Amino acid sequence: MPKALIIGGGVVGPAMALFLQRDGWEVELFESRREPDAFGGLFLNVATNGLAVLETLGVRERLLSDAHHCPYMHMRGARGQLLATVPNGPAGEPERGSAVVRREWLNLVLREAAEAAQIPTRWGARLERIEEGPDAVTAHFADGTSAVGDILIGCDGVGSVTRRWIDPHAPEPRCAGLLSVGGFARVEGLQPTPDAQTMVFGEHGFFGYLVREDGTVYWFANPTHEEIDREALRTWPRDEILAELRDAHRNDPYPVPQILDGVVGAVGAYGVYELTHVPSWHRGRVVALGDAVHATSPSAGQGASLALEDAATLAQCLRTGGFPDAFVRYQQRRQPRAEKVVAYAASINRNKRVPRTRLTRWLRDAMLPVFLRGAMTDTRNNDLYNYVVADEPAPSPDGHPRRR
Repeated sequence: MPKALIIGGGVVGPAMALFLQRDGWEVELFESRREPDAFGGLFLNVATNGLAVLETLGVRERLLSDAHHCPYMHMRGARGQLLATVPNGPAGEPERGSAVVRREWLNLVLREAAEAAQIPTRWGARLERIEEGPDAVTAHFADGTSAVGDILIGCDGVGSVTRRWIDPHAPEPRCAGLLSVGGFARVEGLQPTPDAQTMVFGEHGFFGYLVREDGTVYWFANPTHEEIDREALRTWPRDEILAELRDAHRNDPYPVPQILDGVVGAVGAYGVYELTHVPSWHRGRVVALGDAVHATSPSAGQGASLALEDAATLAQCLRTGGFPDAFVRYQQRRQPRAEKVVAYAASINRNKRVPRTRLTRWLRDAMLPVFLRGAMTDTRNNDLYNYVVADEPAPSPDGHPRRR
């Protein structure tokens, strides 16, 4: 039985492990965190195409049991005026809309599935280096331990050690000129926003929020900001973050200032990065997925879903042929789509950055309704959501397809 070492126990790692185990692989997961974080990463959008992959893994309904169904996004200007309503999913098919979930809830759902499948996970295993031999690959971890497998799959995010091993000259992620700051809040009297999320092009920054049925507010802000060191962001005092945001959004329409006054719990701050073109996604027995090779800003709501598509596609390629040929086909199939989505998200980022003058802000708010006119019936973006990775049957030992 071949063995795969999977680096990264967040979203795509457990999904990859589940796909491979179905096809007869021995798999082991390695996660750098020492334990789960109930609010790690705050929340994210799982798009229609990502939900389709989760359905093939049998966990879609479990995820949706604690999700905010979100087929619409209401775009508002700095004075509160409705600029447009746009679909967050295939146009004209709200029942197939995307969902907003806590990131750790998505992680937990996949982790539960991996545990139920008895897939071992080693916590506190931070990858330091990779060593490849003629018959195996070895992962060396910071705690002095190691593991040996037939292949190594890097699901280790935007700061990927795997990507740098595959190609030491690979491009580094580029700061998008924005931060992603967010958390949770409660505002007395603020009504739930079923089926929708609201996006506000504020006077001095972009702000988004939704309200769950129990009154919990999920909120985020994308302040225009130069790059900040990751450790500095991690240790940025909560009160200082909120003070900056409250000042930036003090003149924005209700309920933006009220949400920032009603923040409860931790506030997360992250840099927004883009990784537009990584020439090599694989080398020898090693291959990388997700943000490790095509990091995208959250503006398109596709980061997790693209990574899930990667996992399904790589599993399919390994199912129909051995490596390294399977890795070649995987990159050929995935790279054009991934880079198209990264570029699309980057184009949205340009509208989030704060215009320099009052006039340019006015022009932005005047032109956005023109650009977004007819968005509710415009199907040109439907291929973003309708992409499906066919779940082909695995070959049996006699070479014939094995039905599940």
